[in-house]
Amino acid sequence: MSLKRLSLVTLMATFAIMSTTRAFQRMHMRPMSRRAALWTSANNYDVTRASSSSSSSSVSSTSMSMSGILGSSSSSTSRIITKRSLYNLHSSCTTRLMSQTSASTDTLSDELETKIKNKGDEIRSLKEKGISKEELAPHVSELMELKAQLNPAATTTQKEKGAGEKKQTQSPGESTASSSDDAESDYITPRSTNYSKWYNDIVRVCDLAETSPVRGCMVIKPWGMSLWDQIRTNLDARIKEHGAENAYFPLLIPQSFLSKEAEHVDGFAKECAVVTHHRLTTDKSEKGGLMADPEAELEDPLIIRPTSETMIWSMFKKWIVSHRDLPLKVNQWANVMRWEMRTRPFLRTSEFLWQEGHTAHASAEGALADSKEMMHQYADMCEKLLAMPVIKGAKSPSERFAGAEETFTIEALMQNGWALQSGTSHFLGQSFGKAFDVTYQDAEGQQQVVWGTSWGVSTRLIGALIMTHSDDAGLVLPPRVAPVQVVVVPIPPKKNDEAGKIALNNTLDKLVADLKGAGLKVKVDDRDYVRNGAKYFEWERKGVPLRIELGPRDVAGGVCVFKYRVGSEGKTTVSLDEVAATATKGLEDMQEFLLESAKERLAAGINVMATYDEMKVALEKDEASEYNGPGLYLVPWKCDAANEEKIKEECKATIRCYPIDVNNAGMAEGKKCFYSGEDATHMALFGRAF
Repeated sequence: MSLKRLSLVTLMATFAIMSTTRAFQRMHMRPMSRRAALWTSANNYDVTRASSSSSSSSVSSTSMSMSGILGSSSSSTSRIITKRSLYNLHSSCTTRLMSQTSASTDTLSDELETKIKNKGDEIRSLKEKGISKEELAPHVSELMELKAQLNPAATTTQKEKGAGEKKQTQSPGESTASSSDDAESDYITPRSTNYSKWYNDIVRVCDLAETSPVRGCMVIKPWGMSLWDQIRTNLDARIKEHGAENAYFPLLIPQSFLSKEAEHVDGFAKECAVVTHHRLTTDKSEKGGLMADPEAELEDPLIIRPTSETMIWSMFKKWIVSHRDLPLKVNQWANVMRWEMRTRPFLRTSEFLWQEGHTAHASAEGALADSKEMMHQYADMCEKLLAMPVIKGAKSPSERFAGAEETFTIEALMQNGWALQSGTSHFLGQSFGKAFDVTYQDAEGQQQVVWGTSWGVSTRLIGALIMTHSDDAGLVLPPRVAPVQVVVVPIPPKKNDEAGKIALNNTLDKLVADLKGAGLKVKVDDRDYVRNGAKYFEWERKGVPLRIELGPRDVAGGVCVFKYRVGSEGKTTVSLDEVAATATKGLEDMQEFLLESAKERLAAGINVMATYDEMKVALEKDEASEYNGPGLYLVPWKCDAANEEKIKEECKATIRCYPIDVNNAGMAEGKKCFYSGEDATHMALFGRAF
């Protein structure tokens, strides 16, 4: 072969190896998810064996690879090349054709990978022993430094990416373009780094929900749906106690129905999804596929329900004849559609789950009392079930529900200082009664227009739950709402210890029976293909309030080990005879601890009697991604829609509500509006909100 021919072959081989290197790096250097790491460990991926085999076969590997690269067809033997084989192929060829430097780099990479694996195993072992977070921190830092040495690009900070760049902000759950690595990583961004990203990570990593193929809609995963089930079960009992009965109404509403109540249609027109045709047909043009059949256009288009007032009031007209039919109270658990451009999981999606109650009354007093009562029920449910204190209040006229005379709300304070509207109840007056001609004959035989209410909460409560209690380690669930209150992790004896297995199983069965007998929701994690440390890690992230460990030594000693998610540091040893009583008390203590912590945060997060300039300076730069924001502002206010809109434009703050307790106490009397300087009509709660 001529020198010119040899040089050309060498150049071609070099380019091919560089391409292989890049492909290998994309495949090998991306961070493994925890699940992938566990799989690798379970399948005994032997780095040492692969490395040693590569050194003895480097010449033959190089020959094989060169033959393949140059297109030789002399070999008929099929070979399977693994990631490690590909790595060894790359190392050998690069050593021969490029430089000794690359071989040194590869050796260093192998050493770093081994150190990372060993340090990861050490951290898992320390976690299993119950080491505190403070003691574990140096080990985690060392692991991160090793990973940074292996792949420096992964640790590039926002500052290094571009000095002077404008800071990007994002509300929790807001959809952005993200890499596949982010989607598969089990890393949770600290709240102090980016509260919005932290929220997204919690929803994703804790298996609550994920995006769907339908823009603006989410898939609620089993763990997230089980939380909604707990809320629904608790609230459904309250609704029935309130006197309402469950029913179901059509998903599709005639457009003409929505048009009957002017304010109502104005409030929802921009959010409505419209069905205009009743069938599809084949598109015979060059585009092909399917299209709406032009001959199947509906005379009266159908709206996918944004709420059901119009449909339900059309039925009330049929059901209500006499004063004896009142009050009439119905409730439905359903999904609704309100088109959203900027979506946030659980907080704001185009489709969401909720309950909506609708009532009809013979008097304004009866309807008003009903709407207030449901506001109190929602607040009580949030506090007792979710350990989430709320502020009860009335909305300003600008913030009322479309078509309502009064809207009552419960507002919760999230950890970043923003408010979250968590439930509403509306006094509708006679607006829908008049629009749908719903009347009744009173005791004197006169026809009267009925008075109405509507009230509801949605899966938004799951977002409120996340942002009220969760931390950088994952989800934190109050015991009363947790789908699983106690997870029991049995630690099996040695393989040949049959007597030990029988003793462990018998003890485990009794322990679980005792816990369930005390009314606790229990799960036994006896997966034999997952390490104990990985189980601890998983259930802690999912927010299970209590973990119980039971091994052969524990059985012999008549004890087990308790570890609470929050409220109690470290592990405690508990007698098997006292497990049920101890767990019941411990979970009640944890529920109280979470509620009191949230109450303290709420009290500390309300600024009283600030000036407008002070609020404006604090809020105009406050973003959802910032942790520990300035909070809410309780100030004297003269009700004025124009000034309310100006404040919203100047510092993005809105009136969350007129708190009922302070306004009933007359706190606004004798005070001047903090914005206009005129006599105050209310005490108003201003703030940023999701």
